[in-house]
Amino acid sequence: MPEVTLDAATDLTQDRYSRQILFDGIGLEGQQRLGLAHVAIVGVGATGAASASLLARAGVGTLTLIDRDFVEPSNLQRQILFDEADARDVLPKAEAARRHIGLFNAEVKVYPHIADLVPANIHELLGPAHLILDATDNFETRYLLNDYAVQQGKPWIYAAAVGAYAATMNILPVGSPEAAASSPTACLACIFPAPPTGPVETCDTAGILSTAVNLAASLQATEALKLLTGQPELLRRTLYSHNLWTGERSEISTARPNPACPACGRREFPHLSGVNRPHITLCGRNSVQIHEHHRPVSLTAMHARLSAHSDLEDLRVNPLLLRFRRGPHTVTLFPDGRALIQGTTDIVVARTLYARFIGS
Repeated sequence: MPEVTLDAATDLTQDRYSRQILFDGIGLEGQQRLGLAHVAIVGVGATGAASASLLARAGVGTLTLIDRDFVEPSNLQRQILFDEADARDVLPKAEAARRHIGLFNAEVKVYPHIADLVPANIHELLGPAHLILDATDNFETRYLLNDYAVQQGKPWIYAAAVGAYAATMNILPVGSPEAAASSPTACLACIFPAPPTGPVETCDTAGILSTAVNLAASLQATEALKLLTGQPELLRRTLYSHNLWTGERSEISTARPNPACPACGRREFPHLSGVNRPHITLCGRNSVQIHEHHRPVSLTAMHARLSAHSDLEDLRVNPLLLRFRRGPHTVTLFPDGRALIQGTTDIVVARTLYARFIGS
């Protein structure tokens, strides 16, 4: 984090942050630190949108928002930065979040990236950030984040919400300034040496309460405020989980790294190097994502070409995406060539639709 001088030219005494400055844990110096901070949020769905809103309202100066998806009506039950117009216009979540944050705090710099976080772009997208917040919906990306953060010595905060369940965990890797100021914690691979196998519950299979989302985001954002104001010694050193419906809570200590951890201990980063990373993945909502063709696509030219297909419905385009329906399937194409095919979990069907209408 950048050093703060109390005589820096600032207008932090304005009403916007006055109640937060009055709080002893933050004060004027802490507020100045927040204004200089840069946080990257990976995933701008339910948890990510709530965390982004909380940090922007708290005065975090710069936010990088990374999300591969677009707003749909089913999101509005829990994703607080979006509205019906965003769903109607099929706006990418990162861009919709940027627009809404600008309406309540135009001082915050927001950099939206409509992208899938992968080994090829992770250094570029996350490099400038002081802190990374996980708001993803899959362990593949979380292990990628963990590899990157441990390798780079950058703190990150895991968060999850499904059903009535919320969980968070702070990770201070060996080599991070925050770990040097206090002590390093266990990383994700210390606690979970391998990703879960078999079916994993998601909000598409188990449903989700907006209250669980907001609890996860509130816990995550509060821990972020401690770290960004230079108080890493106050960070919780447990994997904390809470079921709001039953009231059950649990904590697992993450106070120390595991010497046998493949990431912390042996410095092995297979997820960061892309070992065995699939190019076509299931991504919930009865959908398949194809992201093997990272090549620029002219959406305008593609729209003109697809207009000749009489079997395509609801063909629409804007500078951020192109979308059409064909029978039970909806195809959403992004400028980098990545596509989401909804209406199937059959990878062969998805690949066929992509090859036929987008090209290979």
